[in-house]
Amino acid sequence: MPRFSIVVPSHGVAGRLSQALDSVLAQSFGDFELIPVCDAPDAPAADVVAGYAERDSRVTPVHSPPSAGLAGARNTGLKAAVGGHVLFLDGDDVLVPGALAALDARLSAVGDVDVLYFEHERTPWWEGEPTNPAAPLLARTPKGAFSPDRAPQLTGVALPAWSAVYRRAFLTEQDLAFPGDHFTDVGFGGLVALRAERVAALRAVVVRHLLRRQGNRLGLPGEHHAELLDQTELVLTRAAEQDLPADRLKPLFEQLFAAVLKTAAHPRRLTSERRAFFRRASALYRRHRPAGYRAPGGSVGVQHRLLASGSYAAFRTLRAAHRTASRAAALLPRPRGLRTRLRYAAALRLPLDRNLVVYCAYWGRGYACNPAAIHAKARLLAPQLRSVFLVEPEAVGSVPPGVEHAVIGSRKYWQVLARAKYLVNNANFADAVVKRPGSVHLQTQHGTPLKTMGADQATYPVVAAATGSFAKLLARVDRWDYNLTSNRHSTEMWERAFPSAHETLEYGYPRNDVYCTASADDVARVRKALGVPDGKKALLYAPTHRDYATGFETGLDLAEFCEAIGDDYVVLLRAHYFYDQGSSRGDGRIIDVTGHRSSEDVCLAADALITDYSSIMFDYANLDRPIVAYADDWDVYRETRGVYFDLMELPPGRVARTPEELAAVFRDGSYADETATSLRAAFRERFCQFDDGRAAERVVRRVLLGEPPESIPPVIPLAERVPAPAATLVRS
Repeated sequence: MPRFSIVVPSHGVAGRLSQALDSVLAQSFGDFELIPVCDAPDAPAADVVAGYAERDSRVTPVHSPPSAGLAGARNTGLKAAVGGHVLFLDGDDVLVPGALAALDARLSAVGDVDVLYFEHERTPWWEGEPTNPAAPLLARTPKGAFSPDRAPQLTGVALPAWSAVYRRAFLTEQDLAFPGDHFTDVGFGGLVALRAERVAALRAVVVRHLLRRQGNRLGLPGEHHAELLDQTELVLTRAAEQDLPADRLKPLFEQLFAAVLKTAAHPRRLTSERRAFFRRASALYRRHRPAGYRAPGGSVGVQHRLLASGSYAAFRTLRAAHRTASRAAALLPRPRGLRTRLRYAAALRLPLDRNLVVYCAYWGRGYACNPAAIHAKARLLAPQLRSVFLVEPEAVGSVPPGVEHAVIGSRKYWQVLARAKYLVNNANFADAVVKRPGSVHLQTQHGTPLKTMGADQATYPVVAAATGSFAKLLARVDRWDYNLTSNRHSTEMWERAFPSAHETLEYGYPRNDVYCTASADDVARVRKALGVPDGKKALLYAPTHRDYATGFETGLDLAEFCEAIGDDYVVLLRAHYFYDQGSSRGDGRIIDVTGHRSSEDVCLAADALITDYSSIMFDYANLDRPIVAYADDWDVYRETRGVYFDLMELPPGRVARTPEELAAVFRDGSYADETATSLRAAFRERFCQFDDGRAAERVVRRVLLGEPPESIPPVIPLAERVPAPAATLVRS
C-alpha cells in the first residue's frame, strides 16, 4: 500500500496539467500513487495523462464525466485510491519540492491523525507577491497531535480541500465524500472537521496554488451561488445534530456567513434571485445563530444585523453605497476622433442586430483564412444572416464579388461593429471595440503554435518588446467567447497563452477544409493560375518571420538551390505576410506567391513544402505530402523566440541544416522516402487531429446557428480522410 494517494482532477486545465503532474513525479519521496481524473478517454487532458501513464507505473488515470463536476471527479479518484493517506491537488496547482517528504516526516512524528492541515501559497498568475492565507489559522495550533476542541478556528470551511492530507481509512469509516457540485470544499471541509477526533498541523507550504487570470470559477456570475447556502445549511445542520460546543460553533458560524455575506454583497455574482438568496440566508442565520452570539463590529457587523433582521432593502442600499463608477467607465468607447467616438457611442445604444456577422482577417489584409472559410459556409447554411467583411482600403480589391465589406475606420465600420451580434476574427479587433452584452466573439486563430504566443512571450525580451502591452493584449482576449483549435497541442498551448473564460472549440480550422475537399481539377486550376509549368514539381518555400531580424531575408539562395536540384523543380516563394508588398519577386524557376491571397491555394499547388519554423507546416501536413524542415538557425530561433516543443525531436519530415544538405535530400529523393513518410505520419497523428474537411460547418452550426454541441458533426478519423491529390507526386 503506497503512503500517499494523490488525486488530481483535470477538467479545463489541460494547458497546465503537465506542471501539476511533473511537480508530483519530481518529489524526492516516491512512495505514492498518482490518480489523474480525466473527463473521458478522448478528452484533452487524457492525451496529456496517457504519456505519463506509459512512462511511470505510479500514474493510474480514472475517468469522471464533466457533468459530475469537481466533487464527482474527486470522489471518483477517492474510490480508486489505495494509499494510506489521500491528498487532493487541483490540476493547475503544484506540490513544492520536498512536499511529500515533509508530509511523511510530520505524519511519522504526530502519529495516526485523521487530518493533517498544512499551509499553501497563493501565487499571482502575472505579477505580485505570493500570499499564505493558511498561516494565521495554523499559527496558534498545538505542536503535536490534538483534538479539534483545542483549535476551534480550524473549522475546515476556510481552507481548500488541497490544504490538508487525510487518512483514507478515516474518510471511508466516516463515509465522507465531497457533497454537491459547487462550493464542495466548504461542505467537505466542514464535515471532515466535525468528524475528526485527532488532527495535526504542518506549518510549512506544501501546495503552490497558481491563481488563474480569469479568477476562480466559483466567482463567476450565475445561479450556482445558491449552492453556497446548501453547503452552509449542510454543515450547520450536522453541527447541530452533533451538539457542537459553543466555542467551536461560533467560529464555524462566522466563517460560513463571512462567505455568504461576501456573495450577497458582490455586485456581479448574483445575476438574479438576489432577494431570494438574501431571504434564505437570513432564515439560516436566525435558525443556526449560536446562543448569546454577538456580531462583529464595523461594516461587517452592520451586515450581520441586517441579515439577522431580514432587511433586504437596507442591505441593498448599503451595497449600492459601496459601488464605484468603474464599471461604467470601462464601457466608454475610445476610438480616435471626437465625431467617431460620438457616432460609435450612439450606435452602442441601439439594439444588437441578431442577424449581423462581422468578419476580419489579419487586421484587415483581405478576404482570407478561417474567417473567409466560415463566411463562405455561412452563406450556404445560414443565408438569413447578413455578413460584412472588414478590410483596409488597399485590400478592397481582394474581396470577391457579392461579398459586402466595410473599410476599416469608416463610418460603416464603426456602425457594424457596434450593432453586430457575431464578430469573427483570426487576430483581434481594435482596442476601442466594446464587447456588448449578448454579442458573441469568435477567435479563429491563424495557425498552430510552435513559437510562444500571448502571455508566454513575456519572458523573451525581443518578442515582448515588439508585442507591446500585455495588459491590453489580455483585455482583448477577455472579449472572446469561443476560441478555435485544430489539435490538442493547440488546445493546451492556447489555454496557457491566452488565459481567459472563453470556451475552446476543437472543431479544426475552416481554412483547411479544402485540403480534404479539393479535386485534381482544383489542383490543376490553381497551378495554372500561379504559373507552374506542366510536368514540373513545385516546391513551396515558406520561411517564417524572425523577431531578431530586420526586413525579409530568405536565409537561402534560391537561385543556387534551383541550380543544385536540377530542372525538374520550380520554387514557389511565399514570404511571411509581414513582408507582403503586393507585387511579385523573381521569375522563371522562382515564382513569388507572397502576394497571393490564399495560402491554401499555394499549398494545393505545391508537391512538397520547405519551411523553417512556420506554422504553415501544420496546415500543409493535412495534404500528406513531403515536408522538409530547413533549420539553419534553430538554436538562435529557439532561444530568442521561445518554442513549445523541440521541432528537431518531432520533425514533419527530413531536416536540413545547411543549403547543401537541403539540396541533397531533393537530389537523392530522400525527402519523400520511407523515413520521411514515417516522420510525417507521426507528425500528422499529433497535429492533424480535427482538420477533416467539415470544420467550417461545425463552426457555423455551433456559433452562428446556436445548435447544441451534441448535434455537431463529429470529426472524421485521420485514417478515413482522403487528402486532395498532388499534381506530380504519389502519396505513400
